Amino acid sequence: MKHPPEPGDHPLVSRRSWLVAGVVAAVGGCQSLPVRPPKNLPPPKPPGTVIAHSPAPSGRYIGSPSLAVLPDGSYVASHDFFGPASGEHQQATSRVYRSRDRGRSWSLACEIHGAFWSSLFVHRDALYLIGPDRHHGRVLIRRSRDGGRSWTRPIDAQSGVLRPGPEHHGAPVPVVEHRGRLWRAIEARHPPQAWGIHYRAGVMSVPVDADLLDARQWTTSDFLPSNRSWNDGDMGAWLEGNVVVAPDGSLANLMRVDTQGLPEKAAWLRVAPDGKTLAFDAASGFIDFPGGAKKFTVRPDPQGGGYWSVATVVPRGWHTAGKPARVRNTLALIHSPDLRHWDVRCHLLHHVDYHNHGFQYVDWLFDGPDLIAACRTAFDDAHGGAHNAHDANFLTFHRIPDFRALRLEDSMLMTRFEP
Repeated sequence: MKHPPEPGDHPLVSRRSWLVAGVVAAVGGCQSLPVRPPKNLPPPKPPGTVIAHSPAPSGRYIGSPSLAVLPDGSYVASHDFFGPASGEHQQATSRVYRSRDRGRSWSLACEIHGAFWSSLFVHRDALYLIGPDRHHGRVLIRRSRDGGRSWTRPIDAQSGVLRPGPEHHGAPVPVVEHRGRLWRAIEARHPPQAWGIHYRAGVMSVPVDADLLDARQWTTSDFLPSNRSWNDGDMGAWLEGNVVVAPDGSLANLMRVDTQGLPEKAAWLRVAPDGKTLAFDAASGFIDFPGGAKKFTVRPDPQGGGYWSVATVVPRGWHTAGKPARVRNTLALIHSPDLRHWDVRCHLLHHVDYHNHGFQYVDWLFDGPDLIAACRTAFDDAHGGAHNAHDANFLTFHRIPDFRALRLEDSMLMTRFEP
């Protein structure tokens, strides 16, 4: 394994700080994250508040964080299980948790069978969960009127089976209200082979006053394939799209792009006003996006200050670790004034080990002057830690206070521990 540069040589170091390695907590403090704990001491706790833990020996890894705020102010978070003991390819399992104290503590509300890669969202005072029923499965939607404790059962096109055919892909991406409709990105795999390259981009939409469980009310676009020759030949796949309202009022589907090199990219697809087609210009549609090789969530600032994301970025000097998608040890707050030009505002989390530590798939929301976030976290525990950085063993909750005021010099930093 190659060690990163020493703190004095690291590109992220400034005169005001050390090597990034901490979390901006409610008090603005920092938690040190050593490579491994000293002998005879318990492992360090993961940053943030633990919502759920699934040890690596269980063969059930934590994926697909999603987050929602209920009308009564309670927070709701969800995740699914993936891995060899998860049953993800037959009938996936998701869990829903609830917090009544603004994220300080969490309790299990419900376990759902037949939910994977799913998004929580609130509409007309009801809580919904939308996504496939398994790895490359059907698209289902469920409704809860009691804060996530009980849910409707999708059995047909009138009760939540939105797309009955298999081979759908997705992630907990935003559900966006725009011009009287709700919009969400979805992918279809065709032909049903391999990972990524055969994913075709699409969107689903429904009128805001419709019965969301009625498949007849939904419109699904054509599914647009990608091409390996794009981006100068560095195009492995596009996936996990974000529907977002562009500055000109049009709809974009901003997609994760799997590349071999840096800088990381996102793909900007144009969504037709009727929601039936998507278009992409390979010459202008790729944008530099820190963290674009991993799943991200983009939301417009409700105060009109551009767009934000909490993304898993690759700091300068770390690209030698391999493909950008495999480097998941640094979480950053990023911002764009126009959805096209992005910059890193502040590094929030970093661990010097990228093999078994990761902060990824963050779903987040505005909460007054703060951001709140749910993170798929690979970290140390009493069972030997995560299987690897990808196969997370924790779901963690984080609050980023007064996020608009953060700058790079606010990144909380530390000295690297040696094994």
